[in-house]
Amino acid sequence: SYFCLLTPPEPQDPGGEEEAETSARQPLIGSEAPESKPESKSNLSLPERWTVFKGLLPYIVPLVVVYFAEYFINQGLFELLFFRNTSLSHAQQYRWYQMLYQAGVFVSRSSLRCCRIRFTWVLALLQCLNLAFLLVDVWLSFLPSIYLVFLVVLYEGLLGGAAYVNTFHQIALETSDEHREFAMAAACISDTFGISLSGLLALPLHDFLCNLS
Repeated sequence: SYFCLLTPPEPQDPGGEEEAETSARQPLIGSEAPESKPESKSNLSLPERWTVFKGLLPYIVPLVVVYFAEYFINQGLFELLFFRNTSLSHAQQYRWYQMLYQAGVFVSRSSLRCCRIRFTWVLALLQCLNLAFLLVDVWLSFLPSIYLVFLVVLYEGLLGGAAYVNTFHQIALETSDEHREFAMAAACISDTFGISLSGLLALPLHDFLCNLS
């Protein structure tokens, strides 16, 4: 995807080599101080920031739910999704889950130019269904093969990466230049909050499921 997404530079005119070399030798920091931008986030008042933050909730809430569900799976269920009818050891199975999850995240975060999703709440709903499906399998052990879990884990990573990249893309498009920097920074709390909340709840649930077995 690296070579497909990046476009090669256009060939330069041989006559313009001296100009390009001259421009390349210009100092990185000019002698004149740059003009302060009036659009800087420091100029936003507290009521303005609160207004911008409330407008971000339709983007923040689905992303929190997506990260809560996927890290609940990763932290609370991966270790319990153990199959004995395979040549992979318990540790190897866990490593495969993590690798497939990260592969799905990488692919979907690199797919913005190919596929854009506006309604990220759909991704949150699908991720919650993933959580419920794997939770029921941990409880009842109805899946016959680990390869089915591999597919679900890869799908989980695809949903998580797609939710992340499309959320920030929509925020960048739909916020004004004056509010964009603060909006992007404020939306960064989504994944942190979702991961922290999932860890808080996944630990006691993991112990409870272990005691059942």
